[in-house]
Amino acid sequence: MSGFWRLMLFGKGPRVAASPGRDLRIDVIRGLILLVIFVNHMPGNVVSAAMPHNYGFSDAADIFVLLAGISATFAYGRLIDQRGLLVGSLKVGARIWTLYIAHLALFVLVCGIVATAVVRTQNALYVEAINIQPFFSDTPAAIVNALGLVYQPYYLDILPLYIVLLAAFPLIYVTARTSPLAALAVSVAIWQGATHAGLNLPNHPGDGGWFFNPFAWQMLFTFGVVIGRLGLVGAGVPKLRLLDAAAVVVLVFAAMVKLSSGNPFGIALMNDWIDSLQIGIDKTNLAWPRVAHLAALAWLVLRFLRPDAGILIGFSGRRLAALGRHSLEVFCAGIVLAIAGQIILAETSFTLWVQLLVTLGGITILLGLGTFLSWYKTLTARAASAPREQAATA
Repeated sequence: MSGFWRLMLFGKGPRVAASPGRDLRIDVIRGLILLVIFVNHMPGNVVSAAMPHNYGFSDAADIFVLLAGISATFAYGRLIDQRGLLVGSLKVGARIWTLYIAHLALFVLVCGIVATAVVRTQNALYVEAINIQPFFSDTPAAIVNALGLVYQPYYLDILPLYIVLLAAFPLIYVTARTSPLAALAVSVAIWQGATHAGLNLPNHPGDGGWFFNPFAWQMLFTFGVVIGRLGLVGAGVPKLRLLDAAAVVVLVFAAMVKLSSGNPFGIALMNDWIDSLQIGIDKTNLAWPRVAHLAALAWLVLRFLRPDAGILIGFSGRRLAALGRHSLEVFCAGIVLAIAGQIILAETSFTLWVQLLVTLGGITILLGLGTFLSWYKTLTARAASAPREQAATA
């Protein structure tokens, strides 16, 4: 049995995880995904026609959650290995608190933007478009539900998902450290069990559940944790040409289905299935074609995109990496810009040049924000190290 498969089965690796450098692939891809999410949050925008979800079964949200699992492992898994579960869990708890405060601040800001738009335009439909009418019809109940994460207006459902998944991270990581394959098996069982049982967390008002069912989406997060764990212990991806070919087939098949207006294969027995794939794949409960498509993408990236690839270290790669390193701030700013952009597009009747200007302007602002935050972080790090250097030379 090869070392890779022994690690997958039994989790045999160093007790204290290795300390690899920051993987630039994570930052660059996450930065790109943040821009895609911004564009996708403006329905009717012509630029969204070029976004990845039009060419495959998974989309930016799937990749974002997968990367969240990988990043959490690098950030907190190593800490758990080195200083124990309690210290690592406390660090995770501190991050959860930051996410929670950011979510509530974003909630208030979004409500304010929409209320201002309604007053200025006299168009009450914006309240329904973002699903914040409960906030104005029963403000106390809406606030209580928002504090409990069981009231989630549109666009404000990813951070609550991340909070729940991150809260489960210590248990997921310890399981993955013991046996990555067992962690995946348990995760798949929870995913499928919840799907068939209709298990979800509540979203008030109404009888609906979370748009991103955490019992289903934990599967992608766990998948990311396993990938991150393998990276922590230095396990390389095995060269399996058959899997390479299978991944390519999945991506080509998905692109053919999504780009076709009918059954591109001409096989009558596939008609109903192809129709279901084209009409829409269940996102709430994470339909398996989404997982298969994302797994194919992840495999090919791990196999063929090296951490030091030129596309990652060039000018564009560095700008995207700056976004990825400050994903929380950029994501929140992207939500605000997307909602403001959606209002502008609606008020200008989706004029083409306005669509392009709003999209380009938003992307420019987000790239500038990422660059500024990276510069500011470097500046504060230098300022903090200066007294220590002076003390050492005194």
